[in-house]
Amino acid sequence: MKKVLFVCIENSCRSQMAEAFANMHGRDIVEAYSSGSSPSGIVNKKSIAAMSEIGYDLSRHRSKGITEFSDIEFDYVITMGCGDRCPFIKSRNREDWQIPDPKDMDREGFRKVRDLVRDSVDKLIDQLRN
Repeated sequence: MKKVLFVCIENSCRSQMAEAFANMHGRDIVEAYSSGSSPSGIVNKKSIAAMSEIGYDLSRHRSKGITEFSDIEFDYVITMGCGDRCPFIKSRNREDWQIPDPKDMDREGFRKVRDLVRDSVDKLIDQLRN
């Protein structure tokens, strides 16, 4: 199993959805986690609604900070938009996905970001399988 940490700023939208997609599509190969460089303490209601549309209950998740994972060495750390605010996390590989923050987007924009996150996670999972 590959340990993957998805990181965004608040751990309320992108990284939460990425963790969910990794659990949905890569359960056999990925042990997925998510965190935020400045966690909001909540999962965005729009994230919960967008994932509910495709049958995933994101309301079970909670917003977490990076410090909760400081003792774990990951195979991959995937950052999404936190730039310099993402402190160093022990990992063998690090990628930055240029995925916009959907928190202020309308429903359609949020869906597009959700689908971009899904496609990016699926690409990572395919890469890990090959």
